Amino acid sequence: MRVKVSNRLYQMSRHKYEKLLEVASEQVPFGIYAIEKKGYAELRADRPESVTKLKQLIRNFKAQGFRVRYNGK
Repeated sequence: MRVKVSNRLYQMSRHKYEKLLEVASEQVPFGIYAIEKKGYAELRADRPESVTKLKQLIRNFKAQGFRVRYNGK
């Protein structure tokens, strides 16, 4: 699986990626911390100001075909 973190691209197993997601989810208490699509994932730290803006971001990524991982209230 290819994983983009900041401006770098890493190759790792799905198991290692799942462990990385655990850490990422703790770092972003409210917002989007990862998006995924067919063997590609991108770690993000999108922290919107409101629940409405979070839902809008989630819809935008899902419309592009991504699975969105996020923490909400």
